[in-house]
Order: sequence, then structure tokens, then C-alpha cells
Amino acid sequence: MVGSTFAKILDKHCLEGHNFPSWYRNVKILLTLEKIVYVLDKAPPHIPLDPSATEDERAKFDKHIEDDTQAKCYLLASMNEELQRQHEGMDSAFSIILHLTELYGEGTRNRRFSTMIGFIEQLENLGTPLDGELAQDFILASFSDSFSQFVMNYNMNKMDSTLSELLNMLVTAEKTMMKENVVGTSAVAYNKPSSSKSKP
Repeated sequence: MVGSTFAKILDKHCLEGHNFPSWYRNVKILLTLEKIVYVLDKAPPHIPLDPSATEDERAKFDKHIEDDTQAKCYLLASMNEELQRQHEGMDSAFSIILHLTELYGEGTRNRRFSTMIGFIEQLENLGTPLDGELAQDFILASFSDSFSQFVMNYNMNKMDSTLSELLNMLVTAEKTMMKENVVGTSAVAYNKPSSSKSKP
């Protein structure tokens, strides 16, 4: 059952914000299995439906609304409580994904770290530079828990990088984590138990 598969993946891939790219890939895999992934890219039809609509148009309308409701429930169920509160009032899965993409789309986090580096460089230009190690600690402390292994390795190996090099290392680590998340999710999704009964 896709529902049980979805529940298993939620245990490991709940949306926290920082993990949006990998979470979104996982969601699309599951909604593809449900054959409702199209609602993530297509806004729902206008409500109410035109009274002159044909029977076929009404059927398509009802299906989209039903599929969108199901997808929206999946999305909300796979978020932490704070994100649920922010998005539960939105009218469609399409609107939720649009908003999340604006907040956490791929590259957004890198831009944030680039901005932080820019602030540190501005302090230096103003004659109040941060010590190199302190600047690195400032950046590392802003990483989410998902980068704990990266931070630990960085500190244990006593790496001494420029801030630009540190940002590049972050990008590489993030891409590696995303690949691992997608591979793990695909393995769960495509190895779900068969619904057919075994013959005696």
C-alpha cells in the first residue's frame, strides 16, 4: 500500500525547512505512485464551477479537487508542526509547494550563507574584522542539525578554510546528502510489499 510506504518515509524525511529539496523529491515519488503528482504543478480549477459546464468538465473538476485534497493532506502530514500551522490554511497543494519553493528552494540556503559571508566581509571593510576561526565558527553554528556530521568532521580535522571554500564544501556536502536521501526513498518506494495473495 502506498499509504504505508508514505508513512515509513515520513519517519525519516519530515520537512523541517532546510531539507526541502530532498523532501520535495521524495514527495513527488510518492505522489507519482498515487497518480496525483500533477496537482503540484497545476493550480486547481476555479470554484464554483460554471453552471454551463459539461458532464466531462464536472468530472475533471471533481477529480482535481479530490486529488488536490489528498495531496495537500500528504504534504501537511509530512511537515513539522510549525510548518503545518503556516500552511494548513492554504487552499491547494499547488499553493503550498509554491510558497515552500520561495522559502526553501534549491540554492536559497546557499544564498543565505553567501549573505552571511558578505556581512562578515563588510565588517572587515569597516575595520572591525572577525578573527578567521571565529568567522568559521559563526558560519558552522548556523548549520542545521542535518549537517552535524559535516561540522564534526570539519572540527576534528581542524580544517582551516576561507569562507568561500567553506561555502563550496557546504554545497558539496548538501548535494551528497540529497543523493543519499533520494536513493534511500526510492528503495523503500519500489520495494513495497505486493498486494497480491500468494498461492497455497
